[in-house]
Amino acid sequence: MSAIVISQPMFFPWVGLFEQIKLADVYVHYDDVQLPVGRSFTNRVQIKTAQGVRWLTAPLKHVGDKVLISEARFDNSVNWRAKHLALLRHAFAKARFRDEALVIAERVYALETDSLADFNIAAIEAIAEYLGIRRRYVRSSAWSLETKSTQRLLDIVLIQGGDRYITGHGAANYLEFELFERHGVRVEFMNYLRLAYPQLHGAFDPHVSILDLIANCGQSGVANLCSPTLPWREFFAATGRTR
Repeated sequence: MSAIVISQPMFFPWVGLFEQIKLADVYVHYDDVQLPVGRSFTNRVQIKTAQGVRWLTAPLKHVGDKVLISEARFDNSVNWRAKHLALLRHAFAKARFRDEALVIAERVYALETDSLADFNIAAIEAIAEYLGIRRRYVRSSAWSLETKSTQRLLDIVLIQGGDRYITGHGAANYLEFELFERHGVRVEFMNYLRLAYPQLHGAFDPHVSILDLIANCGQSGVANLCSPTLPWREFFAATGRTR
């Protein structure tokens, strides 16, 4: 079976996204969809510090309400990159593998691009490479598809020759599962284990940036990326969801 994962490019995302990448044969950066309105994880992520959870937020230029992720540009009127790196250095100062996490972050922040999608994609692929997760990556913008919603996702899976579609929990609210099944594609949801690892600054928080896992565990942190999947009917039964 060939597993396809499709996800919007997120900003130094949490561990769960990399668990999806690890399960994929092909990972699709879903970059030609509308930038989420309001707060989202496309341009921000949480990190733990001695003063509590803090947000790393990359400011974006406002160019209307229907901007595609691939069209979004950073607002560089303030030096947000330097501020982010200073906060990361402070947060990870006592972490065993802080230098390895900071090298990755510094390399990504040094990229000469104002494109949100390019920045996020570079970060995701650099982190996966560090963890030894080597997959085939493509961007949805490469195809200029005219279809929408479930049909568009299905089209991408079929273009890539997939017969498994692995997704996060948000898809439970909109995906037309039977449409996938009629085309011989099995839909599976992530069953996140949120495994704890040695973490600084208080009680364990699984939802911070994966840079935290790297800072505390180094490359051995890949062992924490072991969440399984559930077929969509089993997922609905296990979570008590109704359609």
